[in-house]
Amino acid sequence: MAKKLFPDGTEVTPFYVRAIRSGPFVFVSGTTSLDSKGRVQGKNAAEQTMVTMRKIESALKSAGCRLSDLTQMTIYVTDIRDMAAVTKALSKSLKRAVVTSTLVAVSALAVPGLVVEIECMGVVER
Repeated sequence: MAKKLFPDGTEVTPFYVRAIRSGPFVFVSGTTSLDSKGRVQGKNAAEQTMVTMRKIESALKSAGCRLSDLTQMTIYVTDIRDMAAVTKALSKSLKRAVVTSTLVAVSALAVPGLVVEIECMGVVER
């Protein structure tokens, strides 16, 4: 099955792309609040989650998918105590969507200052 690639201009290596659609499945790479110049946007976990979700929504849209089409998310945080703030921010972004999810605490993310990273998958009805 052919894959369609949906870069967003933040690719740092040839093998990386923000989103890929393969059949009805849309996969979104680990996404953070970094802007196009590599600067962290958002001072805390809630703000970074909101920025990240806007980027994810844009990636999904380019692949013909919506936030309501999400089926799975993995959320990485550098401090498990941010779980409540991240969950609240996610509920604002996802509204009434129902998604399976896993929250993982990690020691660090790729760029100092990042405290949240999210990857996800959606299914588009044909």
